[in-house]
Amino acid sequence: MPERLTHLDPLGRARMVDVTPKEATHRRAVARCKVLMRPDTASLIAGGAISKGDVLAVARVAGIQAAKQTPLLIPLCHPLLVGSVHVNFTIEDAHVEVEAQVDTVDRTGVEMEAMTACTIAALTIYDMCKSVDRSMTISEVTLWEKTGGRSGTYRRAQ
Repeated sequence: MPERLTHLDPLGRARMVDVTPKEATHRRAVARCKVLMRPDTASLIAGGAISKGDVLAVARVAGIQAAKQTPLLIPLCHPLLVGSVHVNFTIEDAHVEVEAQVDTVDRTGVEMEAMTACTIAALTIYDMCKSVDRSMTISEVTLWEKTGGRSGTYRRAQ
């Protein structure tokens, strides 16, 4: 028997899940994505040679800010106290990998905050580099890990 979608009421209408009976616990989520680009674009980012400025510093701040704004962007996402956000980057030959980790002590998880932080950081990279490479692609937005809560730990298989 398939699991019932929690964001639908018995009549199939969208609803916000009631988390009030849940206990606040420590929860963490990690999301990753890639910004695929030409090798020369990756080199410009690594060398700090993009004319708009420090691409990764701006993308990091954008990701942090995005995690805190997630409930304003995703209609059924609960507002919660974001305890910490870490956004990090790995520059490879033809892509930048973005990783966002979000922690909270609350009644619901931070998967959407981590994925939003990751995606907005990637979009910021695109925005800052589009003058040199409009062919960039954002791909593989993925939840890699989530801990805490009733459902326990999830880790994506490598």
